[in-house]
Amino acid sequence: MQIHPHSEFHHSRDRRQQGLQNLLDRLVKTMQRDELVRQTTNQLRESLQVDRVVLYYFYSHWQGQVTFESLSSKEFSILASTGPDDCFNNEYAALYLAGRIKAIADIELEPIQPCHRDFLRNLQVRANLVVPIVIPKGLWGLLVAHHCQGPHYWSPSDIEMMQIGAQTLATDRNILES
Repeated sequence: MQIHPHSEFHHSRDRRQQGLQNLLDRLVKTMQRDELVRQTTNQLRESLQVDRVVLYYFYSHWQGQVTFESLSSKEFSILASTGPDDCFNNEYAALYLAGRIKAIADIELEPIQPCHRDFLRNLQVRANLVVPIVIPKGLWGLLVAHHCQGPHYWSPSDIEMMQIGAQTLATDRNILES
């Protein structure tokens, strides 16, 4: 029987190196995804001339939070805020999963649920445009534009820009793998 005192050491070192490489690979993917989301939300906010564009990510069964935002002013920040539990249910999730786009020019004039209106008011929203981000696994998140300083009419080209932004995020391989 031969004893190789260094073989166990080399095996342990190889495992550590592979673990470090895996960690670095995940970090690079996360940074690439974050940069794509940041660029997309910034471009949309500037093009739409709105106060805020956010990415609302679903981390659990129809529960999520704002994970990215592009702002015209820091006073409009809602980073890490979550949606109202009683307003976003399976019915709405199914609509967004099917591609629903919701454009509200003025929340004060739109016939929406009172809890939804109150929620939007609490976020300083006056106009709202919501586009789903659908990946093969299902509804990944929502891309949302808010105008806070007054009503905002959403043109067909505004809606198309948001759809393109959502599609760009949905087809990014780093999001698909997350």
